[in-house]
Amino acid sequence: MKLIVGLGNPGRRYEKTRHNLGFMCVNRLARECNIKLTKSQGKARTGKGRIAGNEVLLARPQTYMNLSGESIKLLLNKTHTGIEDLIVIHDDLDLPVGKIRVRFGGGSGGHKGINSIFQETGSRDFYRVRIGISRPYRFRDKIEIQEDDLIDYVLSSFTSDEKKIIEKSIPLAGEAVISLITEGLTATMNKYNSNSVKE
Repeated sequence: MKLIVGLGNPGRRYEKTRHNLGFMCVNRLARECNIKLTKSQGKARTGKGRIAGNEVLLARPQTYMNLSGESIKLLLNKTHTGIEDLIVIHDDLDLPVGKIRVRFGGGSGGHKGINSIFQETGSRDFYRVRIGISRPYRFRDKIEIQEDDLIDYVLSSFTSDEKKIIEKSIPLAGEAVISLITEGLTATMNKYNSNSVKE
């Protein structure tokens, strides 16, 4: 079974914010694959189904972003799923808005949700579908970045121009997840890592 997790924060206050891109992607994937996210388990909202003939569990952790690893560890243990069958979808400050990058392993780039997964599972060996949200313009040179400013940014909503791009990226991220399951890492990276989403 594949465990597909979108990272984000629960509650209506955070629904449309940049940091909730993972939730948005899992919600879209669930709708397209007719999977209902109605079960509560492992500190997450989950739904089980099949994608291209493969059994999957979709999940949205309810622990808040910085403790995402707690939920993922519980789900991995409960479902007897190996870390190598984990696919995590999340926002990324270091990619342009809407840009998708697929990878296996690697660092966190400072993403606290990913750091939590590292800490709780003791591993970096899982798949990631990253979607760019870019840094605030004045921070792109990474000069005097204040943590509070970045927190405010990731917890804010997309601009109208960004929404047009993100609306195209969300289904593409779902396609990348399906490609990982059906075609593997190399083919998926070749297909999606070179794509730039444009208005």
